[in-house]
Amino acid sequence: MVRLLTYNVHRCVGTDRRLDVGRVAEVIAAQSPDVVALQELDVGRARTGGVDQAHRLAQRLGMAFHFHAAFRVEEEQFGDAILTRLPERLVKAGPLPGHPRFPQLEPRGALWVEIGTPAGPLNVINTHLGLVPREQRIQAAALAGKDWALEAADTPLVLIGDMNATPRNAAYRILGARMAEARRAAPFSHRAPTFPSTFPVLAIDHVFVSESVVVDAVRTPLDPLSRLASDHLPLVVDLSLAVRTPA
Repeated sequence: MVRLLTYNVHRCVGTDRRLDVGRVAEVIAAQSPDVVALQELDVGRARTGGVDQAHRLAQRLGMAFHFHAAFRVEEEQFGDAILTRLPERLVKAGPLPGHPRFPQLEPRGALWVEIGTPAGPLNVINTHLGLVPREQRIQAAALAGKDWALEAADTPLVLIGDMNATPRNAAYRILGARMAEARRAAPFSHRAPTFPSTFPVLAIDHVFVSESVVVDAVRTPLDPLSRLASDHLPLVVDLSLAVRTPA
């Protein structure tokens, strides 16, 4: 079994408006994940004290990490990361297309890391989609296309992150047409909303899995610290790699 955790950490600023990297690390550590996908990390930004949050969280958790800056201004960066204790290698990191009529929207990107699990390699793509529905559709189509998910179609693959989309949104349907969403693929269906953390009602953080990945369990922690550390709750998914029978 491999335990994944996806978490929009809101630059480690909690619902009490306090910046605290340590409590975000504590929330993550309490779930004992093997692979962690994080969104909204600040690296070297004045607003969060110039800390490299990806590096700091990886240090506290005893994990290796890869960070991708969705955008940067001089030395300041903002983006997503994948952390793990398992063997890993970076496959790809890059931007996602935006809305052509609104170039001022916040840039988005994706990060792809291959994880060496005891059952074989697992490809993990972490992303954070935009807020505008049309922009989301464009980005979801790119992720489902030849440069991302289709490129890894023959291998165990997980597409994970903050999609800013509920099951009613077109972006969710685009991704769900190619991969299974973990809440629906689990043995027992779990709504597991993740936003807002103080009173979660929306399921906008998702884990999509390919056919060769089996979802064993899905949950969101609802303890007081998880409700406080970020405006999102983590989504925790236990999965196994399907055993392939010889052709």
